[in-house]
Amino acid sequence: MLLLCAAAVAVWSPGEAARTSGALTVLLDPPLPAPPLPGVTGPADAPLVVIDAGHGGHDPGAKSAGGEQEKDLTLALVRSVRDALIASGRVRVALTRADDRYLVLGERSEMARRLGASLFLSIHADSAGEDDQAHGATLYTLSETASDAEAAALAARENKADVVRGVNLSGRDEAVASILIDLARRESLEGATAFVRLLHGQAKGVLPFRQDYHRKASLVVLKAPDVPSVLFETGYITNENDRSLLSSADGRARVAMAVAKAVEKQLIPVSKR
Repeated sequence: MLLLCAAAVAVWSPGEAARTSGALTVLLDPPLPAPPLPGVTGPADAPLVVIDAGHGGHDPGAKSAGGEQEKDLTLALVRSVRDALIASGRVRVALTRADDRYLVLGERSEMARRLGASLFLSIHADSAGEDDQAHGATLYTLSETASDAEAAALAARENKADVVRGVNLSGRDEAVASILIDLARRESLEGATAFVRLLHGQAKGVLPFRQDYHRKASLVVLKAPDVPSVLFETGYITNENDRSLLSSADGRARVAMAVAKAVEKQLIPVSKR
């Protein structure tokens, strides 16, 4: 249970508050526990990809003019990707959510870290509001400008009692820990950029991409320092052609196959394909 000291917050009567030696004690609920880790499917010795269906639960994400919700389209697509990877049997796969539930953004990438994933892919569908002409897929990686300060912040937040890329940071000097985290982040960013190229190459014949298809942003779900992470905006739910592709079983199957092939090329050495 957390205790908060404040000067002008009333919880009990003034007399009761005065008996707490001048400090007002406010009882807060304890933090919620981390959600349970998802199940993993696939050969025990195979590399692991964690796939995230954007939004969920009380957060519907974008909506089409006909009322379709992003959270439902993304869930259907990640299930198709999972099924394609399971059928191939070359990698292990886990979904951050396999049903309609809400997850805090940081919990999604943290699942990938806790599971020791080699790749994290978050799947979304974009929205352009009233502009129904905007269309095409986009791939996001973490902005490189969000590096040193966040590496230092992570070291402080984890109190250096963490493992990044197999290196135990416990007891390390904060500056050293920040450097190690930043090196891991840079390596992960290189892996994410390589996956963007692979996924674009596999999927460009299946769905249209924006001309500037690779973009960079400081998105929470991409901030795992030691797991290559990519956010895939599969198209605009507000565009009829994009929405129709993502809404149809055939369209999802074709997109899922392209994603699965890119994942396998990223994670499996050429000699073992």
